[in-house]
Amino acid sequence: MVLLVVAAGAFTAVARLPASTLQPQAAAQAGTLGRVAAQAGTLVSKTEVTKALASSASPAQPAAGGKATPSASPSPTTPPPPVYLNPLRAISDLIPQRVDMGVDFAGAGPIYALGDAVITNAQDDNAGWPGGGWITYQLTDGPAAGLMVYVAEDVQPTVQVGEHVTSSTVIAQMSNGADGIETGWAMPDGASAESQLAVAGGIGGDGPFPTEVGLSFDALLVALGVPAAPNAGGPGYGLLPANIPASWPGLTS
Repeated sequence: MVLLVVAAGAFTAVARLPASTLQPQAAAQAGTLGRVAAQAGTLVSKTEVTKALASSASPAQPAAGGKATPSASPSPTTPPPPVYLNPLRAISDLIPQRVDMGVDFAGAGPIYALGDAVITNAQDDNAGWPGGGWITYQLTDGPAAGLMVYVAEDVQPTVQVGEHVTSSTVIAQMSNGADGIETGWAMPDGASAESQLAVAGGIGGDGPFPTEVGLSFDALLVALGVPAAPNAGGPGYGLLPANIPASWPGLTS
């Protein structure tokens, strides 16, 4: 119990209050009330003291017709950077041509990696592809982590095998040659296009096109802001291996 005594001339008011009712702020207010009452020569009743304590223990309420003080807004958080970025964002006069084993484009300029990856091939004289370019890299992050990407034909590599790259790394320069470029999912060993494997239907350079594997890669590029290939809406041929997504929800350009 806490004994609160307020003297007022010949009178003394005594209020016995439970200690649990006195929060630090309330105790300070009660003490002030007592001092003011004593100086003014007035008598403070137990009821008045109890009201003072109750009002100080409760959160402040807005006056009639007034507005409550707004609570502080949470600090804005910086969104995480995207996992993948458009690898063809700096190509001049980019023209999507068709989906085949991968996706074909015309244009010229630097080509970036999709995201965090390791370079596994960097050739400019591969006889298996028109123009000789053959670059592959294995993605190490995001929904396609573990998958191999190829960029082929009229491209000159600017990276070395074993190099760790990001979506900010230029991996090749594309020339506006007769063959353009082709990019898509590569075999796990980086030997050629994924669509040529039996698990993907065994479809090579003679078609039929578009392949399911090529449509998957085109859908990824479109999710990142690349224009869709003219035949992207057609039926796909072959099979889509279980480890390759058919769609890419949540990716933004």
